[in-house]
Parts: sequence; structure tokens; C-alpha cells
Amino acid sequence: MEHWMERPAWVEIDLRVLKRNIEIVQSRIADGSRMLAVVKANCYGHGMKECYPVFHACGVRDFGVATLSEAKELRSLGDPSDRIVLLGLNHPDLAGLACELNVVTLIADLDYAKALSAEAAKRGQTMEVMGCVDTGMGRIGYQWDDPAAVEDLYTAAQLPNLNMIGIFSHLACEDFEDKSYSDLQQERFETVLNALRAKGLELPLSSLANSPATSHRPQAHYGLCRPGGSLYGRYQGAFNRVEGIDPVMTVKAVILQIKDVPAGFSVSYLRSGRTTRPSRIATLPVGYADGMPRNWGAGRGYVLIGGRRAPIIGNICMDQFMIDVTDIPDVKLYDEVVLIGRSGEEIILLGDIGKACGILSNEVSLGMQLRLPYKYIR
Repeated sequence: MEHWMERPAWVEIDLRVLKRNIEIVQSRIADGSRMLAVVKANCYGHGMKECYPVFHACGVRDFGVATLSEAKELRSLGDPSDRIVLLGLNHPDLAGLACELNVVTLIADLDYAKALSAEAAKRGQTMEVMGCVDTGMGRIGYQWDDPAAVEDLYTAAQLPNLNMIGIFSHLACEDFEDKSYSDLQQERFETVLNALRAKGLELPLSSLANSPATSHRPQAHYGLCRPGGSLYGRYQGAFNRVEGIDPVMTVKAVILQIKDVPAGFSVSYLRSGRTTRPSRIATLPVGYADGMPRNWGAGRGYVLIGGRRAPIIGNICMDQFMIDVTDIPDVKLYDEVVLIGRSGEEIILLGDIGKACGILSNEVSLGMQLRLPYKYIR
């Protein structure tokens, strides 16, 4: 029971699978491009401290984070020569911290570019930057067709102590089977890229490709590919599946109670579950405070016991939920249950839960960091 730590529910992270996933994704990157591994949000809830050495052992030296605090953590773990890219915009008042951490930041306005240039000059540094262009995500960056985009980015590239290594944009719909919007975004990206190159900028490390584009759109690889979810075994839609890539995360719990109940017996809050026959109901010590969506119950989800499905009955409670084990006659108290991951020939993916509940798989895994203990398999 050592891996349970303080409770009989836990997350297993298989670092051997992570290594294999990294190597498979690396094999799909076009010649002349390189991987920028996205490690934001504690490596998508998998643990930056434990996952970082695996990336480094695979030769990854470029990393993407969402905040300067994440960059600071990564710097504390890693090689000072690693390139760390802040994947969101930074505030001019934090330009000094970006310099201190030697983080590549995105340029979406000249005020920030000038602040960063001044801070870098004070320190005698040359800071790498990337021009941020909105090609259709509607989130951050210069609008691709705004005349100021090319002019401002060219001006920023001429500022002292700045080195513009590329431009950056994000694909909004590459997860979809219809790739027409991604095609349009790439055309817009190249319009800006070519205009800047015509002004004499080389921009060797431009970046457009996210996880699905890294695996399936080699024409969008440019200098840096930015896989994130795929490294941890996640993908949206069977059309984005890559052979050999598997989930790194498994979530397990142990049955702590089994009771035999009659037909018509109500289960969970608001009597959201009700038996239609004499049934056996088991209780698991994990709930929505551990990342399990409340509405995954009530007929939407199931768990795995010895490779067999046990449907969730009633809504998920904050710290517990109930399953119907009537059709698994040999189930017993303290049996291990798989909530996410593989059991026998069956598998439950984070994406399956997300689809059933109308949320992203990332929302599920990120919630698990709050209370569940983690066990790392090496």
C-alpha cells in the first residue's frame, strides 16, 4: 500500500510510456524543424519535476510554458542552455523577470518590445523574441492582415538587444477532421512570414504546429513544432491518432464498500441514480474534488474492474462515487478499480470522459493534481 500514501486512490504516471511517446512524436517532425515540448500546467498534470528529465534524456532542449512562474520552476530543474518560450503575452513591468529567467517572449505590441529591449540592455543581454500573429484563433497577437503587424514586428526586430527568431501563431481547428480552416490559417501565417523575410528577417524558428499538426501537417513545421497533449498520450478524434502513442496517466482506486440493494433503490444526491433490479453497489473513495466531473455519473460513465465495465450510478459526489457491480459477480471489497487507463482489453481515455461530460480532457487531469497522490513508474 506504499503507493497509496494517505488514501486508497491514486494516479500512476508511466515515464516509460512518456519516453516512447516523445520518441514517436520526434520521428514525425520534418527535417530542419525541432520539438518545443509544451510543459505548461505541470506537464498537463503529469508532474514537471518528474517528466522534465525524460524530455532531456530524449534530447529535447526547447520548452513551452504558460507563465513566468512555470519558467522559473523549469529553470530550477534544468540545463541553463534550454530555450524556454512563454506561450502567452508578458507585461512590460515583468520584462526584467523575463530577462532574469532568459525566457523567449512574444511580441504583440511595441511598448512591450521597447521595455524588454531596455531591460536587456541594462543587463548586457540579448533576448530572443518571437512575433505573435493572430491568423484565426482570435486570442493573442497582431491581426495577420493589419498593416501594423509587419511594420511593428520589423521595428521590434531592429531594437537593440533583441533577436527575433521567428513568428508564432496557433491553429484553432487542427483537432477537427476538416482541415480547411487550418489551411487558411497557414496561408495567412505564410503571408506575414514572407513579408518579414522580404524585409531581410530570417526567422528560422517560426512556429505554427500544435500536437495534431506536428503529427499530421509536416508542411506547417517551420522551425519549431509545439506538441503538448500528444506527448502525454492525448488526442482529439480517431483521425488524429498516432500509432504507438499511449496515455501516460492511469487513475486507480480501491472499493471500500459493497452493499446489496433492492430494485428501486436510490443512489447519490437528488436520487440521481436508481436501480432497476436487485443490485450490488460499490463505493469508491474519489470524487469531483479529485478531478472526476460531477456529471460523469448518472449513466454517462463507467470504470473497469479486471477488464470488465462497471457503470457509474448516480452523480459523482465531492469525495466519493458509486458503481454498479451487479454483473461482476466475483468483485470483492478492496479490489482495485481503473478509473482512467487500461484494464485487460478495455481502456478509458481522458478524452472519453471529456466527451461524455462536454469538457476537455485537460480539465479532468488538471483537477487531479489537487488531492490525489502520484506514483511514478520508471
